[in-house]
Amino acid sequence: MTSLERLIAALADRYRIERELGQGGMATVYLAQDLKHDRKVALKVLKPELAAVIGAERFVVEIKTTAALQHPHILPLFDSGTADSFLYYVMPFIDGETLRTKLDRETQFGIDESVRITTAVADALDYAHRHGVVHRDIKPENILLHDGRPMVADFGIALALSAAAGGRMTETGMSLGTPHYMSPEQATAEKEITARSDVYSLGSVLYEMLTGNPPHTGASAQQIIMKIVTEEAAPVTKLRKAVPPNVAAAVAQSLEKLPADRFASAKAFGEALVNQGFRHGTMMMAGFSGTERSGVSVGRRVLPWAVAAGLAVVAGVLGMILLRSQPPQADVVRFELHVPSNQRIGVTRANDAPFALSPDGTRIVYSGWDSTGQTLRLYVRSLDQIEASPLQGTEDGVAPFFSPDGKWIAFATEADQILKKVPVAGGPAIKLADDVQASSASGSWGDDNTIVYVSDNLFLSRVSGGGGVSTRLNLRDSKGYLLWPSMLPGSKALLAQRCARNCSSKDLVVFDLATKESTVLVPGALRGWYLPTGQLVYATEDGAVFAVAFDLGKRVITGDPVPVLGDVRLGRNFAARLSVAADAGTMMYLEGFGATGVELVEVDRSGRSTPVRSVLGNFGTPRWSPTGDRIAMTVLAKDGIQVWIYDTRSQTLAPLTRVGNNIRPSWSPEGDRLAFWTESRDTSRSVLSWMPADGSAPATPVSDSANTRGFSTTFWTRDGAWILFDGIADDTASQEDIFAVSTGDDRRRMPVVVTNADEQAGAVSP
Repeated sequence: MTSLERLIAALADRYRIERELGQGGMATVYLAQDLKHDRKVALKVLKPELAAVIGAERFVVEIKTTAALQHPHILPLFDSGTADSFLYYVMPFIDGETLRTKLDRETQFGIDESVRITTAVADALDYAHRHGVVHRDIKPENILLHDGRPMVADFGIALALSAAAGGRMTETGMSLGTPHYMSPEQATAEKEITARSDVYSLGSVLYEMLTGNPPHTGASAQQIIMKIVTEEAAPVTKLRKAVPPNVAAAVAQSLEKLPADRFASAKAFGEALVNQGFRHGTMMMAGFSGTERSGVSVGRRVLPWAVAAGLAVVAGVLGMILLRSQPPQADVVRFELHVPSNQRIGVTRANDAPFALSPDGTRIVYSGWDSTGQTLRLYVRSLDQIEASPLQGTEDGVAPFFSPDGKWIAFATEADQILKKVPVAGGPAIKLADDVQASSASGSWGDDNTIVYVSDNLFLSRVSGGGGVSTRLNLRDSKGYLLWPSMLPGSKALLAQRCARNCSSKDLVVFDLATKESTVLVPGALRGWYLPTGQLVYATEDGAVFAVAFDLGKRVITGDPVPVLGDVRLGRNFAARLSVAADAGTMMYLEGFGATGVELVEVDRSGRSTPVRSVLGNFGTPRWSPTGDRIAMTVLAKDGIQVWIYDTRSQTLAPLTRVGNNIRPSWSPEGDRLAFWTESRDTSRSVLSWMPADGSAPATPVSDSANTRGFSTTFWTRDGAWILFDGIADDTASQEDIFAVSTGDDRRRMPVVVTNADEQAGAVSP
């Protein structure tokens, strides 16, 4: 009788073994049917030689500790025991894949996905550590992905085996932990293994997700262990330049050789990964506490008044990069630029670029709120002065930029959407054009004294720097629309960020002003600037900034990109909040959240705000569930705009939708369903969709409530019988109206408010 036949017979009254799923160093895994509960399970049977050393009674006693662990990111233990000399334990069968399988297929993950997986596992580890359980074998094989949600398997099994063996594991010739992910204290067989060992292993897993390889590799287990003990891992940014500074710093601290030098807890590791100001060792510390924080550098001398939060100016960075093959000629010095509270930076819907640096790098202009907090105006400041001065006539001013000679500042007005200019030295504002795009105001002043700006309907338009009739340059096409124009020398072409599908697809392009054709320069990149020294500077959606050699005559990139910064804050449509003084090689930027530029907070009736734990991202329209334990929101990610749900009980954030662009979710009265707008990635048409809140079924249209544009919020009636929405009835209509769609079997649509005006955001009284 074979071992498998013996096992099947021994467990026949409890489990029906269907097939082998795989083998590991300690156990063989089978897919089985739990006969009592009628469910699929994963049945793990210890290797006979391991079972012989441990002994059945001791193993069963020790493994009970793990059965008490209950966490959304921990695979629970259903059962354990002995049968005909076999030692086994039973866990749920997850119809998904392991992190190892995904890594083998994809090699590297997106930075956001890597951080999301790691923070979830860190939360699970922190929970277990607080209950006295150290995993001891964190590796990609023990992290399962169930609908994208990580779950840690074999939690505490290694601890149970070690304790049950009474310290005799090394005598068997077997060791606990996988060499690539072992902590140094595991590799050297230290008697006491603490929670910091798991932090090291998890840091190694994150390192592999980001770079494609574990921190240390070798031809044999002995080589790997020797490197773990004696060699420092290469910084992740050396292998992947786009990794944000805080993530790189968190990885570095998690991989410290001495346990005392690592994070004190897995929780601290997870928090560092989402804290954009975290730094480690010799890295510069930076923080964020309610105001815009950053640093400034001008030459070698830190100015004494650079003491508070606001804007960051970095001078000399580009010069050093241009001389990267030679010894550095100047230090890079950063300091913080103080912006008074009554002039705080005015980031609004139309003001994603609220500041600019003069071409010679000596002045800044920014759009700030006045002391009442009600009025925006422009403030100009010379970097050798302590205070900024308000520019009269710039009320409601947003998106400023300088003329090439630095004597004028052009800006848009948010309310009436007018393009104006004002002298830097002071004087009346002069109207230039009256068709500025309110939601994405931006422009650039060419050396031929013409201005290119984003006009209404997201077209590009051109007007003389002296004012007059503006000319439309392009039309929106299937490839997208152009934002953040930056004129090239000679004013015959410009750089721009081309966006499609709500900027879920984006590229840095060069646009020929004569042919009206655009050519992609850097796929996936954001806005860019040209330097007279022959370099192109551009930002990426990870908040990083790169410089690359650029042939202005041929309008082609001729070199490899070099990282300049890694912590620039992004806004709507991935607007990089950065300004470049081309003549001076100086940059000014908002530092902080990179691509995760929004913090989700709760605000009570007294006005006190509290951050929602461990939630940072590019969020929109958060909505509490009727039961108050979940928050639905939209998240701008690499796969588009999706609906995500944050569970306040388990403190986990997970996607609900994955296809197309899905925006503005609203809960049904029972909290079991979400309605939202879905935009097809192939067309500009949007439909009202709904989906079970637990993700048990795909999104489906509520009715034939398709519209072409103008969609806004949705509102459920209290009885759940109707959903109100606003939109355009069909392709022949031009105004938005309020409609209601029945949630019953007929799904009929009924007009509610239909006039010659636009109606939006309808709601029903209690």
